[in-house]
Amino acid sequence: MSGPNMFQVLFQGDLFADYFQIYLHDENHPELPDDYTPESLARRLMAGPYGLILHTARNMTVPVCVEWHAGRPEPELDGFQHVAEAGIACPTGRLVLAGLTDDAAVAPRLAVKPGPLAARVSFAGLDTLDASGLEGDDRYLVQLWSAPMTAGIAVLKLWRDA
Repeated sequence: MSGPNMFQVLFQGDLFADYFQIYLHDENHPELPDDYTPESLARRLMAGPYGLILHTARNMTVPVCVEWHAGRPEPELDGFQHVAEAGIACPTGRLVLAGLTDDAAVAPRLAVKPGPLAARVSFAGLDTLDASGLEGDDRYLVQLWSAPMTAGIAVLKLWRDA
């Protein structure tokens, strides 16, 4: 992989977003952020020192794609309804990706460059849920790259439920 626009797909598939959550954390640091507030839920992304929780639109199986980028990709704000960024540490170079109640022992492991990472999570199809809230075409893109740690969550595009 070379060049600023080069990327590799680390995971593409479906995850069960039980309790409307999917997490990503360093393999040896399973602790996740727990600062649930109306503001953190509106940001749809929570970050701790070693892990992220993204808040999905459905409490169901949802499509997720995780990409590794050589550098910070340009945000695709037009193609998504909500976009947020955060930083975490990944000293092992292996991230665990799972739904909140999945068995972490068998969850996918994603190989990344060890050290501080930036993560951008982009949400699409948030307005496609049916009346039951169980069916929809929502999808989630997680883009990762090496970058110095940043504090907090930067919301690049905010989706407000209708």
